Amino acid sequence: MNTIVYLETKEGKPLGGSLELLTPAAALGTVTAVVAGVSPEVAQEAAGYGAPVLLLEGELGCDDALVAALEQVIREKHPDLVLFAATQTGKDLAPRLAQRFGSGCVTDATAVEGDETHKVVFTRPAYGGTILEKLALTGEGPMFANVRTGSYSRPQTGAAAPVETMAAAVAEDAVRAKLVETVTEITELVNLEGADVIVAGGRGMVDAEGFKLVEELAQVLGGVVGASRPAIEAGWVSRAHQIGQSGKIVAPTLYIACGISGAMQHISGALGSKYIVAINKDEDASIFDVADVGIVGDVKEILPLMIQEIRKKNG
Repeated sequence: MNTIVYLETKEGKPLGGSLELLTPAAALGTVTAVVAGVSPEVAQEAAGYGAPVLLLEGELGCDDALVAALEQVIREKHPDLVLFAATQTGKDLAPRLAQRFGSGCVTDATAVEGDETHKVVFTRPAYGGTILEKLALTGEGPMFANVRTGSYSRPQTGAAAPVETMAAAVAEDAVRAKLVETVTEITELVNLEGADVIVAGGRGMVDAEGFKLVEELAQVLGGVVGASRPAIEAGWVSRAHQIGQSGKIVAPTLYIACGISGAMQHISGALGSKYIVAINKDEDASIFDVADVGIVGDVKEILPLMIQEIRKKNG
């Protein structure tokens, strides 16, 4: 199977969620990574992950131009599958391209696997993460999908693969919206999707003063602060930190849930975590059903002890 992986970039660097897609793509067959609007040095760095890289050159600063350029690449390369990270950009590009090829598109997949009957089967959470559904796409055109960050490990770097350059010819009438200005917002500064450690607080933190313990633990662990909806609505932390159905979907190595009961609306956003540690005084809290380690007790007494011990260990 021939797969194209679009490597989305930010500040001139490929996003980790995009690089992860090289792993399932390589397991399916041959891979071509596509980057757009970056320097040759960045393209060469991306090629160090083992897949040949196609660098698109041109004015590609908006999604309209990217769609037109990627359509050109897909028509030339004839891939069986095109993968995007499940970012805002990926969720915009994938369905638009699928429509142009009369193809199907799977959104928010967590697994992409080869299948003798359907060529590829996609797995994704449904009904708020309470079940996992398997989907197969039919038709003659290429398949399109975007995949949640954290679903795969990125490949190891090694000998650089070749880099090819292609001038993207985008017609003027193809661009209907242009990026005029980029304003850095607080949501861009909170990198929950790329975090390796997340410490999240919920209603059980009681008040803003209690929530500061969550922030302190995240700091000593070198992690990022997350929150459930009640903590957001109480005003203890900004909405940029919200995890769940109406917030961010995350997949860190370590997720520490502090005073979070485990409502499915929240848990569905953190099920991709490799290890979940839950702290709650209610031993029947739903959070313990998904936790790898559960601590029953008053979170406001337990967190200071954890912070103290971690500081000792850090010297």
